[in-house]
Amino acid sequence: MNAELDIETGLREEITFLKNSFCTHPFKLANITEDKKNCLLKLMIISTSPGILDGDEYRIKITVTAKTSLQLHTQSYQRLFNMKKSASQKMEVYVNEGAAFYFLPHPVVPHAASSFFATNNIYLSENASLLWGEVITCGRKENGEVFLFSRLHNLTQIFINSTLVIKENVLIQPSLINVNAIGQLEGYTHQATLIFLNEKCKIKILIQEMSDFLGDQKGIEFGITAAPKNGLILRLLGFKAEQLFDLLKAVAENFIIPVNKKPIPAK
Repeated sequence: MNAELDIETGLREEITFLKNSFCTHPFKLANITEDKKNCLLKLMIISTSPGILDGDEYRIKITVTAKTSLQLHTQSYQRLFNMKKSASQKMEVYVNEGAAFYFLPHPVVPHAASSFFATNNIYLSENASLLWGEVITCGRKENGEVFLFSRLHNLTQIFINSTLVIKENVLIQPSLINVNAIGQLEGYTHQATLIFLNEKCKIKILIQEMSDFLGDQKGIEFGITAAPKNGLILRLLGFKAEQLFDLLKAVAENFIIPVNKKPIPAK
């Protein structure tokens, strides 16, 4: 199945609204913004498909126009079903001057014999802010499908003013790479990543606050690194998808999104 989703925001009296949208089956889009006076627009991607199937090709384009703020949600866990060949998803995000984009999708659950390649190209303009996350699981753990998928490859590239600043390349191929080896997952079954970029945020203070919070959590390991530009990269390892997903949301809601309650003014 070939599917497309296209979203573009607009600004009206300092309030972000959905200016244009286009989607094909199985995608649907819902506006879940509770406070219509809030400058932050919240949209949810809904899929009528139970998950990604063999041969599926998804194309998603997000345009966050200048001075607008968009928080994108997903409906449920992204299941990758048994495949004979593979499936793919390509996402392009354009965050224009003074705009903010937040995206923490539900965890990816690769079933046995699934093969999936996702590419995410994110283009940030001057003074744009980005919160981007992902959670990858070992598969259906309760069904005994621990790392029985064929291949899972996520490539995320972030550009600021057309210059590549972050390249996150995650490849898990259990038949070729020992996931428990040193430098790999080392016994953990789930991993999560959060990337935050904001030119005006006090990153050193934010890293310390996040470290204090995560240091009190049980059953995880984490590391936080300052990004090449003003921002940070958080990596989590654990054993439960829900726990890692909840921690990413807690970090975002308590430490990051409050920084951008209003769109960052353009210089």
